[in-house]
Amino acid sequence: MTEKRMLIVDAEVARKVEENRGDLTRSDFVSFLIDSCLETNSETEKPNYITKEEFLQFQEGTKELLRNFLDFFVSYGMELGKQPADDAFQELNQTLQAISSYGKKK
Repeated sequence: MTEKRMLIVDAEVARKVEENRGDLTRSDFVSFLIDSCLETNSETEKPNYITKEEFLQFQEGTKELLRNFLDFFVSYGMELGKQPADDAFQELNQTLQAISSYGKKK
């Protein structure tokens, strides 16, 4: 026979236990809550930070996304838009193309 003790809690805590325990006994429910809160299994715990490799992977993915974005809008503008004769536009277009091709060389 297991030893039993009395635990005195606030009425609000007792009400929350009653509302949420379902088919479990009060004792089983409190044991479950304690076990789930105090579980220190390092395999299931996820750290609050990312690794250097994860960050570099994210950074490369972001650069690739920006390159694709620029490629799309530059090619969209060339296909559908009128080509302005402005030198500033040509310079911008060359810069964007250089940036786009820079990432693909890696």
